[in-house]
Amino acid sequence: MRTARRASNVEVPSFLRQLVRETEKMVTFFFKGGSRETGPGEEDDLDEDDSMPSPYLDRPILEKQVSEGGSNLGVNYAVASMQGWRAQMEDAHTCMPQLRGELTDWGYFAVFDGHAGTTVAQYCARNLLDHILATGTGPFEDPDQVKEGIREGFLDIDRHMHKLARQDNWDRSGSTAAGVMISPRHIYFINCGDSRTLLCHNGQVVFYTEDHKPFNPREKERIQNAGGSVTLQRVNGSLAVSRALGDFDFKEVDWRPQTEQLVSPEPEVYELERTPGDEFLILACDGVWDAIGNEELCAFVRSRLQVCDDLREICTQVIDLCLYKGSLDNISIILVCFPGAPQVSQEALQQEAELEQQIDVKVEEILQMMRSREEDPDLLYVIKFLAAEEMPGLPPGGGITSKRDCIISAYQKHVMALRNQELGVLPDFSSGGNDIMWSRSCDLELTHFL
Repeated sequence: MRTARRASNVEVPSFLRQLVRETEKMVTFFFKGGSRETGPGEEDDLDEDDSMPSPYLDRPILEKQVSEGGSNLGVNYAVASMQGWRAQMEDAHTCMPQLRGELTDWGYFAVFDGHAGTTVAQYCARNLLDHILATGTGPFEDPDQVKEGIREGFLDIDRHMHKLARQDNWDRSGSTAAGVMISPRHIYFINCGDSRTLLCHNGQVVFYTEDHKPFNPREKERIQNAGGSVTLQRVNGSLAVSRALGDFDFKEVDWRPQTEQLVSPEPEVYELERTPGDEFLILACDGVWDAIGNEELCAFVRSRLQVCDDLREICTQVIDLCLYKGSLDNISIILVCFPGAPQVSQEALQQEAELEQQIDVKVEEILQMMRSREEDPDLLYVIKFLAAEEMPGLPPGGGITSKRDCIISAYQKHVMALRNQELGVLPDFSSGGNDIMWSRSCDLELTHFL
C-alpha cells in the first residue's frame, strides 16, 4: 500500500515566476482601478477610509503544495494546490483512499473552496466525514441510505458550525464542497456550490456535477422565496454561489428550514455503479473550471497519464495550465486514478519527444528570423507566434499553452547559443552596432530567468 507523502513546498523555477508578469498589468487594470500610476508628490483622490483592500496580489504566489497516496484496492491519487493571485489561500481538501474499521474498502476525497475566510473550509476538511458516518452510512451498502446519510451529514455539520460561529465569534466565511465516496460497487458524487467533480470512463466524460449558481431557475426561486434577490448573478448582489456550508449571514430566516434559506447547505448526491472502464476522477475548485472545460481537462489529463507516471506532476501541470489560461483564483485539484486509467506508453513518449523537438526547431527559426530583421529577442513574441501556428501533436485540451515550459527551455538555449556566437566575432560598427545591441538584448532577456 502506498502511503501519502507529506505536502511540501515545490521549488518554482525562476522562468515560471517571470511568465506570470505578462498578466500583472491586466490584473492591476481590472482589479485596482486602471493602470494610472501616481506620480511623485501626488495623492490618491480617494479617502483611505473608503478604499477596500484588494482580494488580489500584485504578483501571484506560485509555490505548490503537493502530496500523493493510494490504497491496496488499486486506487491511487495525487493532490496539488496553489494560492495564485488571491491575497489568501482559502482552499482545503481531504484525501482518504482507504477508510478505517468496517469501511476499509471505501475511500473519500473532497475539495473545499472557502470564501471570506478560511475557518469553515478548514473545519469541514477535518470534520465533514465524521458527521456523514455518524448518520449510519455503513458497510451494508444501500445507495439510497448512503445518499441520505451524506445529505444529513452536511445539514448536521452546518447546524453545528452555526452554533460554534455564534459561540466562538468565527469569521463570516463559507465554503463550497465537492467530494466523492468510493465503495466497492459505487461512486457517490457530492456537490454543494460551484466546485466540481467529473468521471472519465473509456476516454470520455460520463458524469460531472452541476454548479449551484444563484441564477439557476430552481436556486433563484428558493432565494426569492426566502426574501432575497439575485442581482449581478449573486445572492443579494454579494455571494456568487447559492449553496454552501457556512455563510451564516445568509441563513438567518428563523422560520424557514435549513434547505430553504437564501443559501442552502444541502448537497446534491448522485451514485454511479463502478465498471472496469472507469479511468479517473477529477475534483477541483472553480479556480480550475473557470479556466478549462470538462472535456478539455479530461483529454489533457488522459494524455499526460500516457507520458508521465507521477500523478503529482500531472496535477501541477494542470495548475500551471489554468494559471497560463488566466485563472485568478486559488487553484486546487485532486486526481484519483482507478486500475483502468491510461498507462505510460512508448508510443506516446516517442510522440511527445518528437513534438518537443519540433518546438525546439521552431523556436530557433523564429529567433533567427528576428535577428535577420535586427529585432531584439522577445519571449512573448515567440510564444504568440507559436500560438498562431498549426502544430500537430499538441496535448489535447492543453494546446501550445501546456508546452510553455518547453518553449522557454528552447528559447533560453537558442538565445544563449546566438549570444555565444556573437561573442566570438568582432562587432560590425558599420551596421550601427546591431550585433552589440542583439547581444545586450539577449543578456537582458536572460536576466529575467536567472
